[in-house]
Amino acid sequence: MTERFDCDNCKESLYGRKYIQAEDNPYCIPCYDSLFANTCDECKELIGHDARELFYEDRHYHEHCFRCFRCDRSLADEPFTSQDDALLCNDCYCNEFSSKCVACDKTVMPGTRKLEYGGSTWHEGCFICNSCEQPIGSKSFIPDKDDHYCVPCYENKFAPRCTRCKQVLAKGGVTYRDEPWHKECFLCTGCKVQLAGQHFTSRDDSPYCLKCFGNLYAKKCEACSKPITGFGGGKYISFEERQWHQTCFTCSRCSVSLVGAGFFPERDEILCRDCNSNL
Repeated sequence: MTERFDCDNCKESLYGRKYIQAEDNPYCIPCYDSLFANTCDECKELIGHDARELFYEDRHYHEHCFRCFRCDRSLADEPFTSQDDALLCNDCYCNEFSSKCVACDKTVMPGTRKLEYGGSTWHEGCFICNSCEQPIGSKSFIPDKDDHYCVPCYENKFAPRCTRCKQVLAKGGVTYRDEPWHKECFLCTGCKVQLAGQHFTSRDDSPYCLKCFGNLYAKKCEACSKPITGFGGGKYISFEERQWHQTCFTCSRCSVSLVGAGFFPERDEILCRDCNSNL
């Protein structure tokens, strides 16, 4: 007697029929599909054993049902993405959700290198210097209104140049008579010491440190022969073409201060009242 070989579900004989082994048991094709086949998330029908099944995020699809929500293109062998549970081909996703390059007005495709600045987007190769027209890439740049410049071009085109050496002032510097100078170029006309950060004065539009200016141009104190500059709040006395530091304006005989007091000139001397009375 021939041993029975039946479908585990409907018990009908499988001799001479196609069957599928599942969970160590044989099933006829209709029973297998009804028991084990997945339901297509799109058309809600069973995905038969002989159909190509696609699986995405716990959802199953017939091959012909796995399509772009916008253009109905098959996504079976195409790159795609999901937006609010809707499947979209790359073209439709980019047209609807991707940024456009402000230079070429083409879509910036997902995954491509791009640059974003001030709310605008560029392809990496489209973000170029407005002067040399070379791609800026990841290098530093300087915006000027709606234009963008690489640092060398901006400095050559717009940055101020030192009055002395004519080179670009990249940062810092000194302004003198509305003209820019490098700190290391702004020197005393006399001794060539750097003047940045210290008091200085000028003569005929040329800058001098206080020491050089005093030695070259200041009047000399009648008493100590040192320059009278008047800088730093220093006060001085002037009488008949002669000048004194305030601290040097004393009686030539007794050395009492004559500041604010009466005095008497006696040839090259100046005398207090008492010394003058003793003459």
